[in-house]
Amino acid sequence: MKRLKLLITLVLTLFVLTVVIQNVDSVETRVLFWTLAMPRALLLFLSVLTGFVLGLLTVLGLSASKTPSRSAP
Repeated sequence: MKRLKLLITLVLTLFVLTVVIQNVDSVETRVLFWTLAMPRALLLFLSVLTGFVLGLLTVLGLSASKTPSRSAP
């Protein structure tokens, strides 16, 4: 099972890296009142990183809420 998870992680990582490397053109992104110019690869990387962090925080939050709290005697 560990090998399967490792293989899936490796394949997904290679896929993300391939997409990011192929998108190096500059793109303008509007966020509320700001306009940011950055390479498309950086925008994709930041999007993937944001999704990863949000997923990690969700998993950690769910596991913390399932942990029984200690009550005072």
